[in-house]
Amino acid sequence: MSRPAGLATLTGPVLITAAALVLTACGSSDSPSADSSSAAKLSVKSAYMPQPVTDSLAAGYLVIENDGGTADELTSVTSDIAQDVTVHETAGQSMREVKALEVPADGELVLKSGGNHLMFENLKREPKEGETVSLRLNFTKSEAITVEMPVKSATYQPTNGH
Repeated sequence: MSRPAGLATLTGPVLITAAALVLTACGSSDSPSADSSSAAKLSVKSAYMPQPVTDSLAAGYLVIENDGGTADELTSVTSDIAQDVTVHETAGQSMREVKALEVPADGELVLKSGGNHLMFENLKREPKEGETVSLRLNFTKSEAITVEMPVKSATYQPTNGH
């Protein structure tokens, strides 16, 4: 039994398209981004800013916890109190601005005095002890997190070591 000529040319492309759609749908469930249980799950704790001793610079410290199975990176920070907020890495006795800091999977990124930290540069106003400073943390994979950072005394030392 012979097939009409028009049906053969229509069936081939339709079957190929249908097969491609099925394979694409099957493949997407195996991709890491589709598995929400392994995604980064970020939260912030222990945030504070010592009251600045100058009218142009301030430091900020916090801990970013990641309860997910995928690492992420803190890429930038913004705040309405400063023209620029930069991320700094401390190694030995030297500090340098970096483009990003890793938030490890099932771990934490600790920003603390004497270690990695935030620098608020070109302050628009000098924050005082008892106030809070709002900042936005931006990441490579996760959505931004807004943090209300309390301003502590210039000599404040957290009890948890961070």
